[in-house]
Amino acid sequence: METTVAINNLCKHFGTLTAVNNISFTVNQGEVLGFLGPNGAGKSTTMKMITGFLTPSAGTVTIDGYDIIQQPLAVKKRLGYLPEGAPAYPDMTPASFLDFVAQVRGYRGEEKRRRIGETVTRVNLQSVLHQPIDTLSKGFKRRVGLAQAILHDPEVLILDEPTDGLDPNQKHEVRTLIKNMAKEKVIILSTHILEEVHAVCTRAIIIANGKLVADGTPPELEAKSQYHNAVTLSLQTAGNKAAGVRQQLLNLPGVEKIEPLQEDETRLSYQIFPKAKRPIMAEVSQCARDKQWKVEGLSMEQGRLDEVFRTVTTGAR
Repeated sequence: METTVAINNLCKHFGTLTAVNNISFTVNQGEVLGFLGPNGAGKSTTMKMITGFLTPSAGTVTIDGYDIIQQPLAVKKRLGYLPEGAPAYPDMTPASFLDFVAQVRGYRGEEKRRRIGETVTRVNLQSVLHQPIDTLSKGFKRRVGLAQAILHDPEVLILDEPTDGLDPNQKHEVRTLIKNMAKEKVIILSTHILEEVHAVCTRAIIIANGKLVADGTPPELEAKSQYHNAVTLSLQTAGNKAAGVRQQLLNLPGVEKIEPLQEDETRLSYQIFPKAKRPIMAEVSQCARDKQWKVEGLSMEQGRLDEVFRTVTTGAR
């Protein structure tokens, strides 16, 4: 039976402030869900309610049919959580901390040693295993937090900014680890790094002001961008007048508008936007051949996730 996380009509109020406002979504095994939103949108609050660290004001969270409020131990056995800031006991070493976590999870003897050893190897903690956590870099502290989250091989992983503070090599390692675990788990991760969505997520949700404002795969979200199927054309000026080139492009049936990127004595470059976001690469390419332009570059965009993010969270373009 596949693992499922179901969030229904989830709300959280802090006095007069509504931090999370009637959010509902379901995540299935094999999905890596990116949880996106501007600062203060309600991401961390939602994740704390999913994991049982905060009690919802309304709504339900169930994992494999177990309710986080009614059956918290059943849920937490199936759950690994890397919270914001990766808190740990600063006077402990990673070795002693993971030993403590393993005992809390009920492991003893050889099983405990095996799980700790495998986890240390997976997150590359060997070099700092016996160093006080308080003396570790932010990146290594983050890895200690990730280690405790995956030590018991949970069915569901909730990761709040999992690559925060990591250098590019460490980010690559963690993202590879997440992708390798994804088939067997439900993984929900919050991030403000949009490249992370492309790197590891099969689906993304965007929230703003506590409300869900977008939900889809990365390509589906990119298709909402005004740059979806937009074409960038660069050509040598070579006697061509900018006004004439612009008009030829605007005359194409599928072209909505163009934006000049460069117009000088050596190069003309344009961003060409299609009507109804339909593909226009063939039209533009044929036009360039017909006019015998000396093309230096011709490319099509899938869309820009950062622009979609701005649009759905602020209404701005």
